[in-house]
Amino acid sequence: MKLRLPGRRTPAAETAPDTAADLTEQLVKAGGKGRPTPKRVEAQGRRPGPPPPPPTTRKEAYARMRQQQAQRRAETRAGMARGQDDYLPARDRGPVRRLVRDLVDTRRNAGSFFLPVAALVLVGYFIPNPAVQNYTVFVWFLFFLVIIVDSVFLGRRIKKTVLQRFPDQPHRMKSLSWYGISRATMIRRWRFPKPEVAVGAEV
Repeated sequence: MKLRLPGRRTPAAETAPDTAADLTEQLVKAGGKGRPTPKRVEAQGRRPGPPPPPPTTRKEAYARMRQQQAQRRAETRAGMARGQDDYLPARDRGPVRRLVRDLVDTRRNAGSFFLPVAALVLVGYFIPNPAVQNYTVFVWFLFFLVIIVDSVFLGRRIKKTVLQRFPDQPHRMKSLSWYGISRATMIRRWRFPKPEVAVGAEV
């Protein structure tokens, strides 16, 4: 019988493979460790594929052209709705026009009720009652007076704010005021570019 001295290993212990270490290493490799970090394109699953083959028929080429045109139009409409200058027409571009749009969108404008009031007036004209028709005409002229007064205040606010924010630039104030007033006559949800500020917000 051999005595086992403390601190010494038997030959079997020295030569026996460490199965626990091998198993851990295999699990680590199976889990994805121990290999180079994948590139961002591979990690996000956006590997660039091969370019599409050229169209083989005239019909296929025409369909592909229509698809590309529809995609460009959708991108243009989305950019215009977001108010990006690259997609906007010339009349809507620039920080000054954006400021005018924000000034209009932060207030409740009498002109935005033009279509609902016009619809009510039109209904009143078809009612065969002289009293109702006279009342409708009175409401119509009164509403126009309110729009004129509100437009005057809006134009003054546009002029004052633009001169404060952009004092060193030449401005065509009549054009800017008309731009803001015409936007104020549209219902808020129908305005284009879409409003980017809330009603009552500070600009």
